[in-house]
Amino acid sequence: MSELLRNIDARTKLAGTNKLEILLFTLGLDKRTGRRENFGINVFKVREVMRTPEITRAPDMPPAVEGMVSLRGALVPVVDLAKYAGVDTDTPREIMIVTEYNGHTQGFLVEGVDTILRLDWSSMRVPPEMLQMEMGGLVTAVTEIEGGKLIMMMDVEKVLAETSPRFEEEMQFNVIKPAGTEGKTVFYADDSLIARKQIERTLHSMGMTTLHAINGKRAWEELQKLAAQAEARGVELKSMLHLILTDIEMPEMDGYMLTKSIKSDPRFAGIPVLMHSSLSGSSNQKLGTSVGVDAYVSKFEPQKLCDAITRIVASL
Repeated sequence: MSELLRNIDARTKLAGTNKLEILLFTLGLDKRTGRRENFGINVFKVREVMRTPEITRAPDMPPAVEGMVSLRGALVPVVDLAKYAGVDTDTPREIMIVTEYNGHTQGFLVEGVDTILRLDWSSMRVPPEMLQMEMGGLVTAVTEIEGGKLIMMMDVEKVLAETSPRFEEEMQFNVIKPAGTEGKTVFYADDSLIARKQIERTLHSMGMTTLHAINGKRAWEELQKLAAQAEARGVELKSMLHLILTDIEMPEMDGYMLTKSIKSDPRFAGIPVLMHSSLSGSSNQKLGTSVGVDAYVSKFEPQKLCDAITRIVASL
């Protein structure tokens, strides 16, 4: 199974092409629906795939957290994705996907993995409202591949947020105060509801005005409208918009392509772009730099986001 991930370094060339590679996996046959759904996860978030090792049960864990495993001397929490997603199945979850994002490692128990697919973000669609309701907001994008198979991109950030107590700490926001950011306007793009809520709360704590979109394509459409409004008023856009904050992984247009579009349009001159992503590895930061990102900060770190924005605004 490790052969699936052998050529991950070559995938760094995908930045700015609006392409991604996803690892397909299944959670088991759902007894209620009689279906076996197909999910995907960005390969950049996958460290390895292995047979499920012995799991040590631990008290006071969220219901979907099976326990901990020891990987190369480190204790890693293990989440049963079928339990988390509400899939009623008797299928054994004998495969563990070891994921690494936002600087944290965790294991996901699944029924099995299939293959790695290279797709274009433009083929990934925002999930229909009915599917969103059925899946409890767990799916951020869907696409149909050859043979009519529906692939659903799982919101792994939501999984991490709801299975890790550290995200519930009120103190993360209580310490955030305005520091020269009051009244400044930020446009942010993110497809994860859980991430948007945290971004919004952070920015409002900083006294900032916010505009947002749920993916890169919609963000680019809204940003072009703002640029047209500035032209009609005879003012520079940077006097109306002070910062653009973007995720990387988004259906229809990813953050790399969005940044590339912004940086190639002279109307956005002087407006910094801050990349805000759970893909916190150094390779992803280098990719952001290659398309013109001005700064990079990891997700679910409100104080770090506040500090990065404060530094950027102070330099304007």
